[in-house]
Amino acid sequence: MSLLRLNVLRAFYAVMAFGLATVVWPAIVAPPADMSLSGSVVHGLLGGVGVMALVGIRYPLRMLPLLLFELIWKIIWVGAYVFPWWRSGHLPPGSLENLAQCVFGFVFIPLVLPWRYVIRQYVQAPGEPWRKAPVEQRYAA
Repeated sequence: MSLLRLNVLRAFYAVMAFGLATVVWPAIVAPPADMSLSGSVVHGLLGGVGVMALVGIRYPLRMLPLLLFELIWKIIWVGAYVFPWWRSGHLPPGSLENLAQCVFGFVFIPLVLPWRYVIRQYVQAPGEPWRKAPVEQRYAA
């Protein structure tokens, strides 16, 4: 992995952390009185993603699953909710604003992900064992 690619990933994690810090953390630190339970769950989850994005600045490759998670949940949300609402002409209030905030990740995550590395590490690589080998096999070598 080139240093340029690692630094692009670091920059993406930094932008992610900064964006979530400015948008989500104010409502975590001082929750509005009218926040719903589902809204608080979303804020808690996104707050955690923002903290983990800070870890991604130090370990850009180890934190790639965070970027994959971001991409996948945005694809699910747009495909399962926004698109059908838009097709039916019944977009809920605020959904376009949420979509605008998600476009950054939806568009740029696929561009910054090192796809060959992702496929090699998460698709082609053998999985970790489900159980330990018997004692005699562990010490046979």
